[in-house]
Amino acid sequence: MYRYLAAALLIVFFTTCKKNKTTTNVNQAEVDEKIITDYIAANKLNAKATGSGLYYVIKTEGTGNQAVSSSIVTVDYRGYLPAGGVFDQGSNVTFPLSNVIKGWQEGIPYFKANGGKGILLIPSALGYGSQAQTNIPANSVLIFDITLSTVK
Repeated sequence: MYRYLAAALLIVFFTTCKKNKTTTNVNQAEVDEKIITDYIAANKLNAKATGSGLYYVIKTEGTGNQAVSSSIVTVDYRGYLPAGGVFDQGSNVTFPLSNVIKGWQEGIPYFKANGGKGILLIPSALGYGSQAQTNIPANSVLIFDITLSTVK
């Protein structure tokens, strides 16, 4: 009888843990969505949602090609948190698109080379998630000003 009780308790425990993890992920996505939409409203941005939680703003169209997942791109960028505080920036930085956070992999292809400029508003799940980075707390929404120079 005790074996059945112990087995039942283990099933309840693992089911509860699984539900809590799912609820936490859903709640974080909702928190991120609110942070992003509040930022968009406060800054009067004309942002478009992609469906994954990512929002982007095209400020300047650019005249070149758009990137694909296998592209090597060169960008100028500035990364900051919604409450302010630049955590990273670079000029004329070249990298394979496949080697960066998912928010960039999804967002950079919306810009065209040769001067495409805009903003990426990235939910934590497409950034660093629950892993804190230098100058970036865990579960942070990330905002990037992007200028796309080249696509190869």
